Amino acid sequence: MGVDDVTKTAKDAGRQAESSTALDRAVRVGLSSYGVVHLLLAWLMLQLALGSRNADVSTSGALRALAGGTAGRGLLVILGAGFAALVLWQLLETFVGHRSQQGVQRALRRAVSLGRAVMYGALGVSAVKIALGSSSSGTQTRPDTLSARLMDMPYGSVLVAAVGVAAIGYAVGTVYWALSRRFEENLESRGVVGARGKAIGAFAKVGYTARAVGFLLVGLLFVWAAATRDPERSGGLDEALARLLEQPFGPAALVIVAAGFTCFGLYCFAWARHLSR
Repeated sequence: MGVDDVTKTAKDAGRQAESSTALDRAVRVGLSSYGVVHLLLAWLMLQLALGSRNADVSTSGALRALAGGTAGRGLLVILGAGFAALVLWQLLETFVGHRSQQGVQRALRRAVSLGRAVMYGALGVSAVKIALGSSSSGTQTRPDTLSARLMDMPYGSVLVAAVGVAAIGYAVGTVYWALSRRFEENLESRGVVGARGKAIGAFAKVGYTARAVGFLLVGLLFVWAAATRDPERSGGLDEALARLLEQPFGPAALVIVAAGFTCFGLYCFAWARHLSR
């Protein structure tokens, strides 16, 4: 069997797996897991807005909050399995998906799918580690460690700036995705028509916009860190929201962002129910 035959066989197997009922069900669990994480983030944001300075508004913080509840570790295992399904789905999309697009558009869509696979994979690994008792206490790895390591590399400030610009670009793309209703491509017909479709569309638009605000703030922090050559000025979502809270309008703005994350969590549940792949 030649290389071309092996490649064709692998692609055929990938397409068969992509359309399987088992994967479809697992992906729905994964999307629901993603919704749970965003609802937990929204709750932590509200705690921060209401004066709690111990709220860790990050994905790891959200997972640790879940682990602290009754049967929390068991739920984390389920979430980890769901994120694993999302990783498999997005990897299949990366290598054999987006067949309705051509050329550069297909390449861009597949690149986005690869990025999503990495993100879902990080969430899954965190969920499993916390479920097994790791990272449940003690000092956590700060998001600004990334900027510090990048800054130590050749052209480090350029790399940090590039991360910031990429986050800002993703934020802009996310808003476009929401306002142009491109998210409807992922939903079956019942999820886009009638009163139900209007409600799901509203959750999606508000939710994606709120997530874009988060990416925008993180991106600006990285650009600021690059401009000042100070990695301590960068950070993840928790640091970005802490900076936002310092502003005169901070608490009110944080409540609004929390409402947006709640909307995105609810949209994820609707997406899981009306998934079209």
